[in-house]
Amino acid sequence: MNRNQVLPQVELSTDPKALSRIDFCAPQSYQGSGFLEISALPRVAEEASSIEPGDGFHWHVKTHFADSPGSEPQQVLELAVKGRIHLVCQSCLQDCGLDLAQESRFVMVASEGEADAFPMEDDQQEPLVASQHFDLLGLIEDEILLSMPLIPKHPEGTCKPHASSFGDGGEAADASEKPQNPFNILKNMKKN
Repeated sequence: MNRNQVLPQVELSTDPKALSRIDFCAPQSYQGSGFLEISALPRVAEEASSIEPGDGFHWHVKTHFADSPGSEPQQVLELAVKGRIHLVCQSCLQDCGLDLAQESRFVMVASEGEADAFPMEDDQQEPLVASQHFDLLGLIEDEILLSMPLIPKHPEGTCKPHASSFGDGGEAADASEKPQNPFNILKNMKKN
């Protein structure tokens, strides 16, 4: 590819099926944005505790070719996702709406070998192996999953207490009964 060559820019479709087969081997750059409902993202939908109207993720993708010293220009993919999902709060076990946002930068490489050789010190961008049928929808879904908190919780002080069998319900009745001493039980067993 000629360094001075102007490459065509292709507008990405917002259709989830079209996003699952993008040709990143072609000498062209891509740009696009859209909204994906939770139902279009099966792995994200498995994590959701409920799906409310408006839940989903806005995405924006832009690629360009950046000069690389001593080699051909490399295609760089910039991806931003932002949206809302409902997960189970691990403090109160109630539905918890969370706003998530993630921005990532990737360098498209030709092979797994190049991806393995990519410098690990570069935490600003990650390598991705380009293909003619690249699953951009899968990458968007991966980034959403990676942006989810390990332990989802409501903001501090907004949780509703969870009534459980270990909670407040049975404490008053149990306080009036004295538990039997385990040594007395053993003593009675020895007599028999």
